[in-house]
Amino acid sequence: MRLKNTILLKPLITISIIIPVFNEEKTIKQILLSVKASKVKLYDFEIIVVEDGSTDKTLDILLSNPSLYSKLIQQKRNQGKGAAIREGILQASGDYILFQDADLEYDPKDFQKLLLMVTKFDADLIIGSRFIAPEFTRVYYFWHKIGNKVITLLFNIINNTTFTDIYSCYLLFKKDLLDINDLKSNGWEQQAEILSLLVSLNIKMFEVPISYSGRTYGEGKKIRAHHIIAVIWMIIKKFFIIRVKR
Repeated sequence: MRLKNTILLKPLITISIIIPVFNEEKTIKQILLSVKASKVKLYDFEIIVVEDGSTDKTLDILLSNPSLYSKLIQQKRNQGKGAAIREGILQASGDYILFQDADLEYDPKDFQKLLLMVTKFDADLIIGSRFIAPEFTRVYYFWHKIGNKVITLLFNIINNTTFTDIYSCYLLFKKDLLDINDLKSNGWEQQAEILSLLVSLNIKMFEVPISYSGRTYGEGKKIRAHHIIAVIWMIIKKFFIIRVKR
């Protein structure tokens, strides 16, 4: 009896892409189309949109385009980007978590670069950096760049790391490395909280260059200079909390 040749197919790795959204009626459909079009071999995308109590037509656009996402989570009121991220992680079923902003500052075509680190090195955490030879960078606010350099330097000094850009949108990490109960913040400082928790583990971390098309305040940019205070406090506070627990 002849045995038939069988081909063992490697199972797809699922990436849960979490997109928090607040008042992004001008860009939400376009970014979802871009995410949907960004296919990467060996990976399956679970697209989770968290609608954080928008007051414009964002929700209407989302409800009219259900084919552009896997899950839509509706927050009853605006609770902050951190709260939206937490809810997205809670409902994610993927092997990895990846954050995507709802504007057009970051291009989903760069998913390929991030996921290459998983394919080649089984990386645990990958950050996209706007400062290590990106293909292009739109000229943006000087003080935003200085602020980013300050918080990145502080983070590196405290955690003995060599990141160049800890506050880019693109943060990809293995879902099972993060205990959602450890997340306490609801604001912009939550990324520093997540990163602090992850780097305290013995994991493989990488950076890859990504392009950046930063928008102006007139185009809807939301982060402000005062947010850096909460970020700095979170970096310092989390360092000491993690060390005490050890």
